[in-house]
Amino acid sequence: MGDLNGKTALVTGSSRGIGRGIARRLAREGALVAVHYNTDDVAAKETLDGIKAEGGRAFVIGAELGVPGDAAALFAAFDAELAAYGAEPGLDILVNNAATRFSGHIGETTEDEFDRTVAINLKAPFFIVQHALHRMRDGGRIINISSAVTSTAYPSSIAYSVSKGGIDTLTRTLAKDLGARGITVNALAPGWVETHVTAARTAVPEQRAALAAYSVFNRIGQPTDIADVVAFLASDDSRWITGQRIDVTGGSML
Repeated sequence: MGDLNGKTALVTGSSRGIGRGIARRLAREGALVAVHYNTDDVAAKETLDGIKAEGGRAFVIGAELGVPGDAAALFAAFDAELAAYGAEPGLDILVNNAATRFSGHIGETTEDEFDRTVAINLKAPFFIVQHALHRMRDGGRIINISSAVTSTAYPSSIAYSVSKGGIDTLTRTLAKDLGARGITVNALAPGWVETHVTAARTAVPEQRAALAAYSVFNRIGQPTDIADVVAFLASDDSRWITGQRIDVTGGSML
């Protein structure tokens, strides 16, 4: 522990699931973590309590994503809470994790559903990065959570797939643009992970077995499987890696 001592991190959508796992791991490595939530302040407080119980440092910020002015509101809350915590202004690690998953074939997807999916999954990260860059110190880290759907066709989740494909492109482009500042930008592409989002399916033994079978390890991923890779990308050990989409599916679809 301690690789990230003195660093400040912001993890969007970290009240539950993969985001919670990431926030807790970064805090264990010594980072001061901003735990962001959209609507579930109770879950965000649980994440905060978990971090504190492990001796970590964190604070909670709430901001709705996918609405006009969301990035500005997010960073207004971040700046205020960072100051209230008594920490130096600035940011070292940004993890764009928050997302919504809409399922539907192209013929079933309305304009509102498409717009909301793209607004949360792609537009919000775009402008969050834009606002973050005024605060991010040189040598910082941007880590975007993509998805396995960008390498395999999932017609039943077309809007979600399109939004995550945009994240992959955003990652590569930012990596080239920000290299001069020593900022690395990478994306992680998880497969099936056991969270509140997948709980309904993993509770059914037959469906759980089917999801586990995607991986060569014959198990469903855990938030810690993703968080451990994020911790590496946030560290100095990853300084020569940028612009990459890293598969974290446990060898699914090989």
